[in-house]
Amino acid sequence: MDIFEFAKEKEEQAELLYRDLALKSPDEGLHKIFSMLADEEEKHYEVIEAMQAQTDVEIAQTPILDNVIGIFEKIRDSGKKFNFDKSQIKLYQQAEEIEAHARDFYYEKAQEVENPAQKDIFLQLAEQEKNHYMLIDNLVEFVSRPTQWLENAEFYHLEDY
Repeated sequence: MDIFEFAKEKEEQAELLYRDLALKSPDEGLHKIFSMLADEEEKHYEVIEAMQAQTDVEIAQTPILDNVIGIFEKIRDSGKKFNFDKSQIKLYQQAEEIEAHARDFYYEKAQEVENPAQKDIFLQLAEQEKNHYMLIDNLVEFVSRPTQWLENAEFYHLEDY
């Protein structure tokens, strides 16, 4: 399997996982976050497909982190209480692992390809996957201890990216 087919398969798997997590989310805000992540993975798939077809492609920068900060603030301000079971935490950790692998894969492929445009796209994809990882990492922290995380969150860990 070539790198493009492999990358498309991984992006498709990530999109499906996020759509599933969105459907299972106990909160509208979490549903929005997972839907945004699924949409981004779908866009990544389209970028990879265009690269594979050797057509000109640009990767759009998305404001997902800014949007997520606002969602977390709404969740905090709502005062809603959350109780996540271990199976849900494991699903979030699985998503975190997928993002880490995608980030590393794109960084690695950027070093392997000779085409400067492809190299640039792979680096941009890696950076977006890095942001996704960081977002999911925060979600793992949130579902592991929602009350403390929301009470202490100043969202500084999201704004740095």
